[in-house]
Amino acid sequence: MKKSLLIIPIIFILFVACQGRKNTTVDEPVRIGIAWRADTLSEFYTNVVRAIEEAGAEPVLLPQVRMNNFAYIDSTLDLTYTDENGILLQQYADMVKHGYTNSNVGTSIGGVDAVVFTGGEDIAPSLLLQPEPWHGIEAEKDYNATRDISDYLTMTYCLDKDIPLMGFCRGMQMLVVVSGGTIIQDIPTYFAQQGKTYSNEHRNPAEPDTYRDYVPHDVSVLDTASWLYRIVGSSTVHGVPSWHHQAAGSVAGTSLRVTGTTSTGGIDIVEAVQRTDKTFAVGLQYHPEAALVKRLDHDENANDFMSYDEAVAYFKELVLQARTRTKSQK
Repeated sequence: MKKSLLIIPIIFILFVACQGRKNTTVDEPVRIGIAWRADTLSEFYTNVVRAIEEAGAEPVLLPQVRMNNFAYIDSTLDLTYTDENGILLQQYADMVKHGYTNSNVGTSIGGVDAVVFTGGEDIAPSLLLQPEPWHGIEAEKDYNATRDISDYLTMTYCLDKDIPLMGFCRGMQMLVVVSGGTIIQDIPTYFAQQGKTYSNEHRNPAEPDTYRDYVPHDVSVLDTASWLYRIVGSSTVHGVPSWHHQAAGSVAGTSLRVTGTTSTGGIDIVEAVQRTDKTFAVGLQYHPEAALVKRLDHDENANDFMSYDEAVAYFKELVLQARTRTKSQK
């Protein structure tokens, strides 16, 4: 009889405790997807992982996105889909540009609140809205058709679903390509065509057996109503880490707005863009994640680049936008 009497108060206590938990609002961890790439040992990947963690979110490498009707060997696109330079053949590039419905992208992105697109190889010029031949520079031949497909479809899906995204270097260029803009395929060649002198302001020259570090330079913020200005709070971004030989060209006729540039030898190079028709879709030609890691690791040249607080601010804004979107959907 005494045991049965004890059941009622115990049940009541458990009920009250559970009710208390339900009424306690605790933000769930924000999960930031990183668009698939095979080389996860690259600093373009590992630096982003650390930056996301520093911003208080959980980094998640997204699964590879594939076209359902393309052939793959393990995780690599069959070579019959590319030309002798590794560039996606035009007929297949057109199929990728046609849309993501014939792919696994929906299941790949499920469960993340935002997506980061990292730096890396040049994007196949066959994926441009107005396709172009490749630049023809053997020393700069660096294409990855497998990743091009995965990135293109992932970004198209994110834009269609208004999932917050941020792209760095190649990631910004992919945003430009997907949005219908053009690409400067080689900056030194472009400068020579304009009769201008280029002095490696955006990427250090390669030296045998030497780490090819980032180049620091400043960026002018063009629009105080832009996401870039909200993040940096200034008309100039000092000491951005730069490492690229390609750049965004024209965004005329697209939904992109240029929000940051660098004047190099009298030519403006696009450094930041955003989609005006999306809640948060931002591209940066530079690498704030590199500056952040240099500060964390106390690199000897860390002071040449933006501060820790300036660098982590980009990722904190992405986390904020991800959390805001997640809450609005509940």
